[in-house]
Amino acid sequence: MPNGLDRAYTPRHSIYTSSSPSPAEPRPCYNHAIAILYISMKYALLLFFTLFPAFAYSQEQASDSPVLAANSYALYDYTSEQFLVEQNADAHVPPAHLTKLMTAYVVFGAIKQGKMTLTQRIIPSAYATRMQTAESRMFLNAGKEVSVEELLRGLIVQSANDAARVLAETLANHEMALADTMNVEAQRLGLKNTHFINATGTPDAQHYSSAHDMALISAALIRDFPQFYYIYAQREYQYNGINQFNHNRLLWLDPYVDGLATGVNESEEFYLAASAKREEHRLISVVIGTATEKLGSSESQRLLNYGFQNFETIRLYRKGQAVSNKRIWKGTSKQLSLGFLADRYITLPKGQRDALKATLETRQPMLAPVNRGQQLGTLHLSLNDKPFLDLPVGALEDIPLANVFSRGVDNIRLLFQ
Repeated sequence: MPNGLDRAYTPRHSIYTSSSPSPAEPRPCYNHAIAILYISMKYALLLFFTLFPAFAYSQEQASDSPVLAANSYALYDYTSEQFLVEQNADAHVPPAHLTKLMTAYVVFGAIKQGKMTLTQRIIPSAYATRMQTAESRMFLNAGKEVSVEELLRGLIVQSANDAARVLAETLANHEMALADTMNVEAQRLGLKNTHFINATGTPDAQHYSSAHDMALISAALIRDFPQFYYIYAQREYQYNGINQFNHNRLLWLDPYVDGLATGVNESEEFYLAASAKREEHRLISVVIGTATEKLGSSESQRLLNYGFQNFETIRLYRKGQAVSNKRIWKGTSKQLSLGFLADRYITLPKGQRDALKATLETRQPMLAPVNRGQQLGTLHLSLNDKPFLDLPVGALEDIPLANVFSRGVDNIRLLFQ
């Protein structure tokens, strides 16, 4: 099986199928009870590492990872889609101004779908521009036209609540109605610990998220709307004669940081979602609950530096490159190529390439019809002989059903397999 990594890496592979025992395994006809026990344990372990693919890896890294002065945090590799460090990352927290990451995501989606344009002029309502105690604002005036582009800069650079409310009213008549769309998008993105009630981040018992989910929202923003992401790097913005600075200090302190958002909760604890790119390597950090804004910046930078200094991202397989070719029955072809429909990257500790091993597991017999992209196997990766990551492997081509005669022949052959 081709290894698919760059020239500096040569992994060891083995291939087995879940329907037949390995050579060292007792054959069921000799010891049926032992075989059943073996298969049951194997599937229990397979289920565990499928549901929790990064478990063994995160446990191995825990002792080496930095311990931050924060309630929870997460470090995410954007390219490989792996969490490198997590601490209390699934804990529910009031997302405060980080809510506006999802608000912006929904607005970007509306622009992409043609429901709104950057040049569109909007007249803010008195409700949207009302002043709340100590809230962030871009100082909109009720009845005075403002463009969608200006509102986006106010939303992102100034973290303005009035901008969020005007955008929400435009798209959904009310910010709480926009929260329904935000929740639909959260579900689609696979967020398990997030629920929105409003578009601003106003505290509510049913308005919550987590460091883990905020990292995924940040990644989705960068991936799905790169044409708008540059706004997150803007250091200041002036509207209505009032100039305000972006609260993300790392935009001044770290030349590699180009976003994303800050927040503070009712307990005066500070949040920072940050993203940095060095060459082609992008990391996203989310640090929740530091005692000061300055500490949040320094801890976020520390986490990002740790990721860049201790990890590397490599291309495991190219788009369309066969991980393996398998026998398929009852189809118009006898061989099926398995692999990935996009370049597949992984991130691992620096200097550990030679410790990486891959094992492909597929279900047998493999029967047509098969659709391109259909998952037909799992690539189990181990690092230093410990489970590291499981990757779903799919068909690289469509295999339709063969004619009745060919299917009948394969039925007979399968009796002797």
